[in-house]
Amino acid sequence: MAMKDQGKQKGQQAKDKIQDTKQQGQQKGQQAQQKGQQTQQQAQQRQQQAQQRGQQAQQKGQQQQQRSLDEIDDFDDLQ
Repeated sequence: MAMKDQGKQKGQQAKDKIQDTKQQGQQKGQQAQQKGQQTQQQAQQRQQQAQQRGQQAQQKGQQQQQRSLDEIDDFDDLQ
């Protein structure tokens, strides 16, 4: 009788262990997924920042170009 109970207990322990392992696996999977999403968001932010910097540089270039044209006009007026 005792042997039968021991067998049942061992079976239950094995089942529990499988369940634990399964849950750990799921947790690890979710963590990996979250990390992936974070990495993706960071990459998108960096891309947006780079785009903004590019646009700012472009605007600055246009302003300088406009200033140069204005100076040429002023110079022509002086002549």
